[in-house]
Amino acid sequence: MTQTIDEYSVFFLYAAMAVYAMAFIAFALDLARRSAQVGAGNRVGVDGSVTTADERVLEKVGAGAPVAVSGSAVGGGSAVVGAAPARRGLFSRGGGSASIDGGSGVGTTKRSLSLRLGVAFTLIGFLLEATADVLRGIAAARVPWANMYEFSMTGTVLIVGVFLVVITRVDLRFLGTFITGLVLILLGISTVNYYVGVSPLPPALQSAWLVIHVFVASLGTAFFALGFALSAIQLVQYRRESIVAGATFWRLKFMSSLPDSNRLENLAYRVNIVGFVFWTFTLIAGAVWAERAWGRYWGWDTKEVWTFIIWVIYAGYIHARATRGWRGSRSAVLAIIGFAAVLFNFGIVNVFFHGLHSYSGL
Repeated sequence: MTQTIDEYSVFFLYAAMAVYAMAFIAFALDLARRSAQVGAGNRVGVDGSVTTADERVLEKVGAGAPVAVSGSAVGGGSAVVGAAPARRGLFSRGGGSASIDGGSGVGTTKRSLSLRLGVAFTLIGFLLEATADVLRGIAAARVPWANMYEFSMTGTVLIVGVFLVVITRVDLRFLGTFITGLVLILLGISTVNYYVGVSPLPPALQSAWLVIHVFVASLGTAFFALGFALSAIQLVQYRRESIVAGATFWRLKFMSSLPDSNRLENLAYRVNIVGFVFWTFTLIAGAVWAERAWGRYWGWDTKEVWTFIIWVIYAGYIHARATRGWRGSRSAVLAIIGFAAVLFNFGIVNVFFHGLHSYSGL
């Protein structure tokens, strides 16, 4: 019975990976569409909506902005109707169409079908993977994060879950290609190299702290992954904004439809702060659990050291940005280094460094 449930878990996991691949393709098509629309001179919003040049003229007329008519001006100047509107927020989540007042007509904002499909596929993949995770826990009769395979599954579920929750508050759907791509890579490596059958817990892991400590660490990793995505795009955007005209390598057309580097940096900072809070709790909870299991709070085990190194990197990132005025590429590089340390801790330390935390099951 246990083996059968685990087989169902593996089936749902592969199904989730297939749906994530479809989401990745949909998000990639949206980026390609953005490049094509920007190249055609249209305005592409951060939510993927497209407004043509003619529709922008209608918007100006309806909003009262100056518009020249057939080379002449109405009333000796530009036609001005009403007062200029307040600037819309960067992540405005308006409806699918823009109504133009003043009897000038209606300009229709074309929304991205590929972007909506990407989010839908991501949600379906999340539900499938969450089902696989729950079935693994039922098969093992415990929480499903006691070895590398299970931690990979739970961690990627949380990465996608955090992404889906955040985009309900802030429109970060343009990160979809990166998030689904990262999850596919992690799940691919995990299913090929880390899969192990259901097995009982070692004595040191038979504790309530397994539920608390590892889950919070996974949640912190999910926020760090989102912050990493924002920082990586910020770095490219910052380079694009500062590069001299004519350097075509950095002229990624779709980047002009994304938030500017300052906005991306602020978002990455907020997300990484949340991750840092969870990671701080992870470090403290790990020390408490170590005292219960091994009779000491700290023993310079490799896993303990790397958990502390990650904490120091992100603490330095937050401190440098808040008090030293680090902005632009320097803050982005620090955040990227921090997540690289997280991946090293997961993929290298857990596998190749042996110590008291060698519970990978490999």
